Amino acid sequence: MDSGDEIDRARRAKQGSPFLNTEQAASYLKISARLLKRMRRRGDGPIYRRHSRYVQYHIDELDAWSVANAGREIAL
Repeated sequence: MDSGDEIDRARRAKQGSPFLNTEQAASYLKISARLLKRMRRRGDGPIYRRHSRYVQYHIDELDAWSVANAGREIAL
């Protein structure tokens, strides 16, 4: 699945539901899903929620995390 498809899926999800899965959230932030998962384990990524066994990111929290990290380098 290419990133354009993921971005379209994220855009559609934003219209219907404010929650994105890890892959959609990563595409929305223009980072890899692997990096987002790594940041989640370290505790320095965006706030996430578990809906049952699924990790979900609220689009407003992704935006807030992005603004809070503006101009700051993300550690790989």
